[in-house]
Amino acid sequence: MTRADDRAAGVPRVLGDAWSLPRLDAHNRAFFTAGVLTLQQCTACEHVQHPPDDVCEACGGFDLGWLASAGDGRIESVAVVTQAIHPALAERVPYAIVLVSVADAPGVLVTGNVVGAEPDAIRIGDRVRVVFADARDPQSSAELRIPQWEIVAA
Repeated sequence: MTRADDRAAGVPRVLGDAWSLPRLDAHNRAFFTAGVLTLQQCTACEHVQHPPDDVCEACGGFDLGWLASAGDGRIESVAVVTQAIHPALAERVPYAIVLVSVADAPGVLVTGNVVGAEPDAIRIGDRVRVVFADARDPQSSAELRIPQWEIVAA
């Protein structure tokens, strides 16, 4: 399988199918449905930002589009959750939440989960790539491709 095939294959949702799904809107639809790491980009100054907004945080422009990132990054922060903050998470602890700097979008940080690694083994500085968990939005029936992260060998 190629790297693109790996990403297309889908991975399990870290928090399980019982956990809520994102509510889609004009700002986040591409991020949660494209199947590639999709980030907002200003067409005037080419600034890339996340999360998406109505206005470019760099130049104040309103003409915003999308950048398909290669999806590679580095873990900048990791928090291991050991207490369930909601009953639906009781069987999922411990799990890790990471903050990832995106390699081809300097200054952009994306929050997410790491798949395929024990939470205590995840380290700041680990190289990661995006993978996607498949889900269907029960309200809109939209096919979701939820970005997750997996550690890649150095």
